[in-house]
Amino acid sequence: MFNLLTQRPTNVKNDVLSGLTVALALVPEAVAFAFVAGVEPLVGLYAAFLVGLITAVMGGRPGMISGATGALAVVMVALVAQHGVEYLFATVVLMGILQILAGVFHLGKFIRMVPYPVMLGFVNGLALVIFLAQLKAFKVEDAEGTLQWMSGNPLWIMLALVGLTMFISHFLPKVTKAVPSSLAAIVAVSLLAIGLDLDIRSVGDIASIAGGLPEFSIPSVPFSWETFTIIAPYAFILAMIGLIESLLTLTLIDEITETTGRPNKECVGQGLANTVTGFFGGMGGCAMIGQSMININSGGRGRLSGISAALFLLFFILFAAPLIEVIPIAVLIGVMFMVVLGTFEWATFRLFGRVPVADILISVSVAVITVFTDLAIAVMIGIIISALVFAWQHAKHIYIKSYVNEEGSKVHELNGPLFFGSARNFADLFDPKADADDVILEFKNSRVYDHSAIEAIDNLAERYIKAGKKLHLRHLSEECKLLLKNAGDLIEVNVLEDPQYHVADDKLA
Repeated sequence: MFNLLTQRPTNVKNDVLSGLTVALALVPEAVAFAFVAGVEPLVGLYAAFLVGLITAVMGGRPGMISGATGALAVVMVALVAQHGVEYLFATVVLMGILQILAGVFHLGKFIRMVPYPVMLGFVNGLALVIFLAQLKAFKVEDAEGTLQWMSGNPLWIMLALVGLTMFISHFLPKVTKAVPSSLAAIVAVSLLAIGLDLDIRSVGDIASIAGGLPEFSIPSVPFSWETFTIIAPYAFILAMIGLIESLLTLTLIDEITETTGRPNKECVGQGLANTVTGFFGGMGGCAMIGQSMININSGGRGRLSGISAALFLLFFILFAAPLIEVIPIAVLIGVMFMVVLGTFEWATFRLFGRVPVADILISVSVAVITVFTDLAIAVMIGIIISALVFAWQHAKHIYIKSYVNEEGSKVHELNGPLFFGSARNFADLFDPKADADDVILEFKNSRVYDHSAIEAIDNLAERYIKAGKKLHLRHLSEECKLLLKNAGDLIEVNVLEDPQYHVADDKLA
């Protein structure tokens, strides 16, 4: 079922080593996101382990890494501050249930509605978020407890270690691919820093990652309607953000690996993972684009890579905390900078002048909104802007071809879509007072899409009636005929050729 035992030895080695690399990078990320959410470090680490393991086994995208994320943490902080961590666990359980329902009802397919400019903005925005998050490590507290930018030798040592890590990560694959370059860079630069006894911050300076196995516990909250009203809004927002980020990351990995994931299965996997995590003291999570890119770039393609990453992370928590805590932060920053360089779509700059200006503006807007607000808002605004641009452009594609037929009637052959955006342009195409006495409006090359279009046709029919002219509406669908109020016997029925399609209108629902 999970295609673990049938993998070739090379793939198994790549998945396991890639998983180890991802686990090393997960530690400071999970701890940092836990601090953002206002919870203990182990709450973030348990989420990274449980969400990562369950989605790796049950999710719809092999090779994708999930865990605690900043996009969710910034929403959680208000809930934790006002009501405490137990309410967070209850919220994560409800969040998971909502995500499972999204998968059961096949809502994952709607990720296909995200336009490419929005996807481009999402990728670039997250790359910038990852980059900006690393800059915090270049600040230190002064004597007054205020954060200041590094300077002098500490800064140069930090930059040297970051640069060396990036150098190894970039050039080692040109020499050998036997070991993931990111893992080799982490080990080599860490040993160098320890051997030279460099005075630089390590993972242990952030927080201790030592702990035991996560324990099952029902969230200690009152089981009441008041509790539900508190956690439901947060659960809905978290579920939406988690699914959007996960499904967009899934789409990105599909493109990189030239394979196809299963969005609805991923919804169920994410939901199951969060539901379980809420009962084991974790802060919940979703797909992580940074760690997923590390995994893919390190050769991790199968489910074993995600499973290995989760199990290595648990091993670190239980047994290897002292070893992991000595890894310099600069090394992990170097790895994440390589992720930024690999994630950002540099081809975006070549699109200027080659694609419509609207697409460029949408992409830039989504990226900026992702940086300054959150992913869900950015993607929604991007989709809305794309839809409005589409409607505006197609509103201009409606026109008529006029001629006189053999019977002497004036025929206006309508071309283009008739909907809310083009209804005004449609009305301006006709002048009933100056038109012929007998007019045929031909719809065989047009489609009527919504109630606004129906009203536009009805108003046109009324204008011809007031002008004392005869108007025939030909090749309208049956639904259009039912909704027209003023046309009456102006509709010319042609059963053999009348189109069959549905009009978006509440009256027929």
